[in-house]
Amino acid sequence: MAKKMLRGTELEKQAQELGVSAIGGRDMSAAGTVLEPELQRRVMEAERARREERLWLVALFSAIASAISAAGAWCAVVCK
Repeated sequence: MAKKMLRGTELEKQAQELGVSAIGGRDMSAAGTVLEPELQRRVMEAERARREERLWLVALFSAIASAISAAGAWCAVVCK
């Protein structure tokens, strides 16, 4: 499912929540802030980074659960 591209104040609010800078870069308006497509790209990149950070945590918990399962299976065979 494709996510709707934010625009205007919604985009600026999301950028602020994610800590994305709206100043600087090569695609700037006359006011010195980045143009909307550039800000959309930055917001999407920040959201992707946040998702990847959460997935790393899920992978860590999965590895721990796998190690516990393997230890339990080994104990079941050895303690028989």
